[in-house]
Amino acid sequence: MSEHLPGLDLTALTPWFVDHVGAVGDGLTAEHIAGGKSNLTYRLRAGTGEWILRRPPVGKLLATAHDMGREYRMMSALAGTAVPVPQMYGYCDDADVLGAPFYVMESVAGTPYRRAKELQPLGAERTRAISERLIDTLAAVHAVDPAAVGLADFGRAEGFLGRQVSRWRSQFDAAHTRDLPDMIALHEALAARVPADGAPGIVHGDYRLDNVLFDADDRPAAVIDWELSTIGDSLTDVALMCVYDRMGKLSPGAVSDVAAAPGYLDEHEVLSRYAAGSDRDLSDFGFYVGLACFKLAGIVEGIHYRYVNGQTVGAGFAGVGDSVHPLLAAGLAALRGQ
Repeated sequence: MSEHLPGLDLTALTPWFVDHVGAVGDGLTAEHIAGGKSNLTYRLRAGTGEWILRRPPVGKLLATAHDMGREYRMMSALAGTAVPVPQMYGYCDDADVLGAPFYVMESVAGTPYRRAKELQPLGAERTRAISERLIDTLAAVHAVDPAAVGLADFGRAEGFLGRQVSRWRSQFDAAHTRDLPDMIALHEALAARVPADGAPGIVHGDYRLDNVLFDADDRPAAVIDWELSTIGDSLTDVALMCVYDRMGKLSPGAVSDVAAAPGYLDEHEVLSRYAAGSDRDLSDFGFYVGLACFKLAGIVEGIHYRYVNGQTVGAGFAGVGDSVHPLLAAGLAALRGQ
């Protein structure tokens, strides 16, 4: 189980582990539990103990990508708040250990529900409770004052939304293979009505049900995958989650289709629940939905670009570009209040 793991030399890791986490008895074992295109995740074991190690993919990386220090710092800062996060044991930026920065954290028992078929056996009542607690946990994330937990310099909140609009237009310009007039129209509409800066808040960056571990009592045990986190306008998390849910109901190949499970809160219920637990202003939520559609369309178009240019391998990519058009249309409709 521990032999030939990419990016994890247990012999090199052990002295650091003993210094920062504890004794390993007869030695560490490990298994690779996730990773590939994103960060690599391993489960470490020694005796009855169990931990999680995260590191970037093996190979050449962009200078700003896969920042292990950001994930570690965010979860460390949230310890002691109402946000459930794993306990952090240590961060290592010495490339001589594993060849790249990494951190070790608590292994939290819990289920990351990704598909409606995983929720259906629980029944509508439990599914509703899970989705309610998902929203309550997001409100708790957004209620944290970044400065109060040492994260004032974690991101640049001023002009956050305007930079997001510009960034995703640049992504389109760098990776598209066809004329997309709705992309231009959506960009222009977003740029023309960027809301004023609100109170700086934590942005998870990819908040959805499968990035929260739920325990056997259907309660959130840990919010995970903070690699895209920053400080900015927290409502972008709410909108992105809602657009993921819309996509899940419309496309069987979507990232997650949990919103299709009986009992799962619909979008109106999601927003009502969030509004009840947050003091953030939802009056221009259409802008945020439009931005989320623009962002996801940019990501999908990038995947389509790589497929057209022969840079992807495997099945399932041929039709991925088809979802760009409904995303752009949905973004324009959201800005019209539809």
